[in-house]
Amino acid sequence: MRLFHITTAEAWERAKAAGEYRAPSLETEQFIHLSTDSQWIRTAQRFFRGQRGLVLLSIRLDRVKAEVKFERADGEDFPHLYGALNLDAVVEVFPLPVGDDGAILAPTRKPTEPQTAGH
Repeated sequence: MRLFHITTAEAWERAKAAGEYRAPSLETEQFIHLSTDSQWIRTAQRFFRGQRGLVLLSIRLDRVKAEVKFERADGEDFPHLYGALNLDAVVEVFPLPVGDDGAILAPTRKPTEPQTAGH
């Protein structure tokens, strides 16, 4: 199963240097917000509209080391990651384009980096 997380390209670069990804919500809410394939675009429109420099992390659930819980929010179950995201769980990183009206669009290009070597 694939899960997704939206962040900035800058935050992703910092995570690669640090060896793990820690979203600000991990400190404030004790988890990292994730989405399923059918949820991420709605999440992008609701919380990231108009923001540029975003990337979509594609995450293999079977590689995630911290606990993932599906919890009810806004009438549906969203995945929440209770711990830092290990980088080898991220298999693709897509730049997210922004439309003229500020809407976040689905990626139209291939991932910005290849899958982790050996996976």
